[in-house]
Amino acid sequence: MGERHSTLSKMENLREAADENEVLSPPVLKRPKESKALMGNSSSEKGMGGSADRDALLAQVENDKRISLIRAWSEGERTKADNKAQRKMSSILSWENTKMATIEAEIKKNEERLEMKKADFEEKAKNKIAMIHKEAEERRAMVDSKHGEELLRAEEAVAKYHSAGHTPKKGVGCFSSFNP
Repeated sequence: MGERHSTLSKMENLREAADENEVLSPPVLKRPKESKALMGNSSSEKGMGGSADRDALLAQVENDKRISLIRAWSEGERTKADNKAQRKMSSILSWENTKMATIEAEIKKNEERLEMKKADFEEKAKNKIAMIHKEAEERRAMVDSKHGEELLRAEEAVAKYHSAGHTPKKGVGCFSSFNP
């Protein structure tokens, strides 16, 4: 009797658990194999009505057990799917972070390379400017020295013509045809 009482309390617990989860599938009223063996014993204790109630109760227990197993399997499958999706998401995030770090390192490397090129270009441009300035100074110096030499020659010629008392044979600019 104690075993029956614990079985009935387990059945009631399963039924309450099934009611809490609100199963939408209708109960299957199929006779389990164990109920046939119990049928002979119970007909002597109670009448036919008690046997039908017990069969219905056992069928309900079997149905509840089946539904419970299905729920457990379903939860396991959901958990596996969630874990798999989480692993894939983690893998994708790791891949993305790796690629982003690679690209950022490449960008930094290119920026440094461009900064070096810019510095080299600026240095070359400054050197060219310095060379142009130096060449311009040299040209100015040459022009100044030639100008000084020409002025010196002209002064010497003027002094020569003054000392000799002659006039120069070449005419001066627009007055070259004028002969006094």
